[in-house]
Amino acid sequence: MQKNFKPHPNSFKNTFCVFHEVLHDEVSGLKIQFESKAGSTYYYTEEGMYRVSNHWGRLANSKWRLVAMKPETPSKTKTGFAAWSEFYPDNATDKLYYIQADFEKNTVTYQHRNNPDYDKKAVLRTSFETTKRIKQIRNLQQLTSWAKHFEEDIDVLRTEIITELIYTEKTLEEIKREI
Repeated sequence: MQKNFKPHPNSFKNTFCVFHEVLHDEVSGLKIQFESKAGSTYYYTEEGMYRVSNHWGRLANSKWRLVAMKPETPSKTKTGFAAWSEFYPDNATDKLYYIQADFEKNTVTYQHRNNPDYDKKAVLRTSFETTKRIKQIRNLQQLTSWAKHFEEDIDVLRTEIITELIYTEKTLEEIKREI
């Protein structure tokens, strides 16, 4: 029988968290402790929270992301788990986020400065600044028209420019001018 663990109601307000997808079987036998108006269900344990939902990302006043299992499960509704220690504070004014790019998979994401994997090298930015940089990086990853005036290989250019966007305060225009 599950012990009824209940976190403080305000524990999740203004938080950033990365959940990891788990098999839905992990919540079988657990009691639903909260169901949102949007239909997401929440299960609390002493270790952390399970969330079953068909939507992830910005939630009311929090940023919760799901890292999908490999291979990805076919269901649109996913079950994610996060330990209590993985919920980090979020606000619009502090420089809380850094950007990570995966050049092999051609993806970009952001992480919280409290993440134990943060190497203290990537520039920390506010939510707004981070969103703006990520948009620039995605354009560099997905488009080719920006590279027509350069003679260098586009993949080399992408890596060079994106790395500068992550590790410096230089603007995209400044970086392009220096190349």
